[in-house]
Amino acid sequence: MTVNGRMAPRAGRGQRQPADDPGLPPALAAWFARRGWRLRRHQREMLAAAREGAHVLLVAPTGAGKTLAGFLPVLAEAARGEPRPGLKAIHVSPLKALAHDIARNLLTPVTEAGLPLRVETRTGDTPQAARQRQRADPPDILVTTPESLSLLLTWPDTGHLVAGLETVVVDEIHELAPTKRGDLVALALARLQALAPKLRRVGLSATVAEPLALARWLAPVGGDARILEGEEGPAPIIHILVPGGRIPWSGHNGRHAAAEVMRLIEAHRQTVVFVNTRAVAELVFRDLWAVNDRALPIGIHHGSLSREARTRCEAALAQGRLRAVVATSSLDLGIDWGDVDLVVQMGAPKGAARLIQRTGRANHRLEEPSRAIIVPGNRFEYLEALAAVEAVADRDLEPLRLRPGGLDVLAQHVTGLTAAGPVAPDALFAEVRTASPYAGLDRRDFDRVIDLVATGGYALRAYERFRRIVPTRDGRLRLAHPRLAARHRANAGVIVEAPAVEVRLGRGRKLGTVEEWFASQLRPGDSFAFAGINLEVTGMDERALFTRLSRKPPAIPTYVGGRMPLATNLAERVRSMLADPATWTRMPPDVQEWLELQRHRSVLPSPDRLLVETFPRAGLHYLVLYGFEGRNAHQALGMLLTQRMERAGRKPLGFVASDYALAVWSLCAVERPADLFAGDIVGEELKSWIEATPFLRRAFRDVAVISGLVPRGEPGRPKAARALVVSTDLVFEVLRRHEPGHLLLEEAWTEARRRLTDVERLAALLERARARLLFVPLTRPSPLSLPVLLEAGREQVPGVDEDELLAAVGEPPRPVPA
Repeated sequence: MTVNGRMAPRAGRGQRQPADDPGLPPALAAWFARRGWRLRRHQREMLAAAREGAHVLLVAPTGAGKTLAGFLPVLAEAARGEPRPGLKAIHVSPLKALAHDIARNLLTPVTEAGLPLRVETRTGDTPQAARQRQRADPPDILVTTPESLSLLLTWPDTGHLVAGLETVVVDEIHELAPTKRGDLVALALARLQALAPKLRRVGLSATVAEPLALARWLAPVGGDARILEGEEGPAPIIHILVPGGRIPWSGHNGRHAAAEVMRLIEAHRQTVVFVNTRAVAELVFRDLWAVNDRALPIGIHHGSLSREARTRCEAALAQGRLRAVVATSSLDLGIDWGDVDLVVQMGAPKGAARLIQRTGRANHRLEEPSRAIIVPGNRFEYLEALAAVEAVADRDLEPLRLRPGGLDVLAQHVTGLTAAGPVAPDALFAEVRTASPYAGLDRRDFDRVIDLVATGGYALRAYERFRRIVPTRDGRLRLAHPRLAARHRANAGVIVEAPAVEVRLGRGRKLGTVEEWFASQLRPGDSFAFAGINLEVTGMDERALFTRLSRKPPAIPTYVGGRMPLATNLAERVRSMLADPATWTRMPPDVQEWLELQRHRSVLPSPDRLLVETFPRAGLHYLVLYGFEGRNAHQALGMLLTQRMERAGRKPLGFVASDYALAVWSLCAVERPADLFAGDIVGEELKSWIEATPFLRRAFRDVAVISGLVPRGEPGRPKAARALVVSTDLVFEVLRRHEPGHLLLEEAWTEARRRLTDVERLAALLERARARLLFVPLTRPSPLSLPVLLEAGREQVPGVDEDELLAAVGEPPRPVPA
């Protein structure tokens, strides 16, 4: 709850609830009445579920009072009488900033209703003295993060600490469940349930496509979680911005519309401008500042900025001192940000669920519609934006991609539990299998995890540093040495950042970090944009770039793995739009003309066929494939096709992949594209390609660090990023040569395939190519191919007239058999 009533909905006319509401004790009922609020249906149902001891998944839109509903049973119990001392409830938040926001908001009803409860946070920012005090004298409600909760379980006194725990609330559960951080939470819930058998689990989720799958993830295996749905508020109001009535041929992230976005900022109280990557955040911030004629206060927020910089931005936004902030997903989740009344999405949103989540940051209350504007960067992005708006209206949300739990995360969990005291393997195996992501874990893989933690594996067992646990006389497992407990706590967590160096202003204030590979390209005198300012490199060492303010034109830092893939349901909608001219009347005239020209001079992609075009251009031969399966799948296919073209003597020179299409250019023409898709591409050829990329090593580094096989450093002495890379690379080579079936190599393969290729969508794309390929040979580029050619940098974008681009298009040919 907050003073201005944003977290819980305000009562509408005729909706006041009398102070003697039978669902609430008098103190809380009076507090609701003083604020003019009523007890919502889902909040009343949460109280009933708590009385029955039921696990609950609450699915509700933004501003529906989910957080208050999750804790209402705890607050009501405290209001009914003197509560027993000790920890009663834990709230797990995916973000530290959200954890602190939740704690502040919970203090409002606790203080104003006079409830005898202590609410505290426990995150990576909590001082060590406070964390020690919390274990000796725990608060009634502890608000924490997945990592801090996992660490809490590593202390010998954990059993006593949580003995009276009644409720664990997992916030934004839809964001956590599909990830390794979700694996951490699931394992922690299994442990807490074993220590406090009457524990009740509560999940809070935004609207999702498959609430039943999420409820199964939340509940102990073999148990059930009741699904409650919150009251629906007004539908969000989402528009697409078309500056001057025209959409650019190419480009990304809507940067062409900076002046129009600035006018929107001027016309609203507060605006959050969302972008999809950290690099684009820097670009868009610069673009907006360049047209900020009134010098309105604008901030920037992303994960590579220092904690101090992010905290200052969050405070300024919450206090109304910023008119706008440019942000990545770092501000996606349910934090109550001041007086935000507009969200601008720069570039296509990539998913309907993400668009709903971000739109909900505006007018964060149930009875008022949230407002958002999408600024597409090119014509394909316009189609995607239109598909996303329609999907939101139809509640057609992309399904959660839940996956089996990571064995590297399980290895970390096993080490952490042995830090708290000896564990019995059989009991631990049974306990782990009550966590939904590990329900299918077989005993062989569990024993392999134990062996990994005990010896490092067959090839490493001769090295004592890999021996972390040993058996006791009674068959249990304990830490090999007490000092390993401190090492584990210093290294735990599943977020492994790319090797990074600090960015410092002068030799003093830390502004944040950039990835090491970008920093390695800089030399003293070079300029780059960071934290919204231009910096010039004055010096560097292995840990930091030293800078000063600069007026030179800057480079923009880029980050590995930052792009979001196009959701499958939006891809299907875009293909359907292209195939149905009746839907084109809603589009701007230039987009309609673009599609009409494509229909006239080639053919349009259809939902059930894979369109492949070929044409000559500037002495080269192009092949363009319209897959609509997302950048990762197209990127992987581009690598595989160029390998095959090389073997066939087609002399490929390069390719470019977008979410919508793949373009390959070569010295020799491809006469029969179908031949490129024959056989098993996803098998040995995909494996050979992944082995030749640095991504398998990167995936191994991640799983080795997460599992604890290679620590990030010793307590108080973290390894330099380069030293960590060297350590993991050495182990990687040893295992590849001497134990190719090692557990972590298998995990690395799984991670590399998932991150790099989106294997399921790649397989679907190849299936369409083999069964339903439509080949159209052209004499010139088609209208639909121009955006992807421009993205490839094969054409000059600035100063090119649209008529010149259209002149490149020839007469309509006819499709021929593949």
